[in-house]
Amino acid sequence: MSMRIRAAFELCAGALLLASAVGASAANLSFLNDTPMAYMKQADNDSLRAAASEALDKKQDGESTTWNNEGLRNSTRIEAQLTPDATSKTGDRTCRSLHVVLSAKGQSMNLNPQFCRQGEGRWVLQKKH
Repeated sequence: MSMRIRAAFELCAGALLLASAVGASAANLSFLNDTPMAYMKQADNDSLRAAASEALDKKQDGESTTWNNEGLRNSTRIEAQLTPDATSKTGDRTCRSLHVVLSAKGQSMNLNPQFCRQGEGRWVLQKKH
């Protein structure tokens, strides 16, 4: 699996995906080669991560925001729609799901990572069990 794919998975769906980097062909994961994440570069990952944090901070459940990689020096246009939902609070801990629809080159994929934070701290991707 390429580093670009792995970084994007860690960003949006670390809990949904592989725990270690495995060659796509060796793991029979070549279907990932043409997914939107295959076209993402580090600048795209960083920008999408910032957009996800902003959506989690500022958007209400069900309220969407869009992101694209315009100006990030990637010849492939990548877009995402980010929609937080399922906000829950327990004491000082807040958790939210983030529905992400990532699109590039006529392909799209859905990711549904969950993030939590303590107080006003940083959002942390939660591993799914």
